[in-house]
Amino acid sequence: MMGSSLSLTVSVLSSSKERLQLEEESLASTVADTPARPHCEGDDCSEHCNLAHGCCDQDGKCRCDPGWEGEYCEQCVRMPGCLHGTCHQPWQCICHNSWAGKFCDKDVHICEHELPCQNGAECVYDGDGEYSCLCPEGFHGKDCERKTGPCEKAGFPCRNGGQCQDENGFARNFTCKCLAGFIGALCENDVDDCLMRPCANGATCHDGMNRFSCQCQVGFEGRFCTINIDDCASHPCKNGAKCYDRINDFDCLCPDGFTGKTCEVSTPEPTWVTFYLPANRKNNGAVKSTTSEHLWVTQPEPVRTVVTGRRVANHSERASAGGLLKISVKEVVTQRDAGLSKSQLVTVLVFGILTAALVLVTILLMLRNRQRGRQRSNWCQSPSQAARKLQEQECQVGMLNTVMVEPRKTTEL
Repeated sequence: MMGSSLSLTVSVLSSSKERLQLEEESLASTVADTPARPHCEGDDCSEHCNLAHGCCDQDGKCRCDPGWEGEYCEQCVRMPGCLHGTCHQPWQCICHNSWAGKFCDKDVHICEHELPCQNGAECVYDGDGEYSCLCPEGFHGKDCERKTGPCEKAGFPCRNGGQCQDENGFARNFTCKCLAGFIGALCENDVDDCLMRPCANGATCHDGMNRFSCQCQVGFEGRFCTINIDDCASHPCKNGAKCYDRINDFDCLCPDGFTGKTCEVSTPEPTWVTFYLPANRKNNGAVKSTTSEHLWVTQPEPVRTVVTGRRVANHSERASAGGLLKISVKEVVTQRDAGLSKSQLVTVLVFGILTAALVLVTILLMLRNRQRGRQRSNWCQSPSQAARKLQEQECQVGMLNTVMVEPRKTTEL
């Protein structure tokens, strides 16, 4: 096997040399057949400048044509990226010995120099710098670097795009590296992205692969349905009315003289009639006439009733008096002179009587105790001779309640 690979390498090298010789001969003939170009205006530099690849400028220096370089325009420019090669004409890349490829970047002797095949595999040179490895049983890959491990034996079981990992077949068991949005030993479970309820305002959440979408209720928009659509953006209110945005709706605050959803209906100017009724009026009926309107309302005495009426045109059935009378009632509370009510007065009186009685009882008890103390002191100081011995203990006990203990005097040193 090794002999066949060496013979193949020698044959490839010999064919490369023959090809290079043919290219050199053809290029030499091309250069020989190329007519000499006239030199540029200026000093004559034809003795040292290759006029086939450039010309002389006014300073007597060589000015090279595109694809040529050097002081005398004698060197061709190689193909960009050419590593181990040369050129005979511009933009060529003719590989040196032991190199191959378009940019001469592949080693012909890669099997001997770099030993790319692993795990005891045999390296075979295929020409043009390419090689292949003959892997032993149980290994695979370009360089036989992968072992037939748990992933391959299990048929690469990871689901939903998960990557099976077994340390190139050398691990005892495999693991699955899941894509975002999937979990589980085999990446078989899709993560519920709606679990945290990201959609607001009653929107419906639709779970996807590592994403979710919200189906908003009418009147809301945005990724999370948190934006209330401005229903006033189209300026629906007319006649100078102010618009207030609501949820999928709007309200118009109409100026005087207009009504309707968008204040589009004009209303006639109302006629206001105001009545001031006394508080002691007992009749609560209403009397209408062609010249005036009266409304009597019974209220408690401290309240005065102000009745305000306005005529509103009746568009369906117009009354003979010229319209309907719309009545609004406003109660104006009139304050009396400041004072206490009956219940408050009774409470204050009861509280005052109880307080006075308590103070009086306290004073009487204090006077009684004081009088008893004086009597006991006098009796103990001058008792009769017959009762002296019997009253001695009682007097001593009584004196304990009346005699004050004098504070001790301290002597300053």
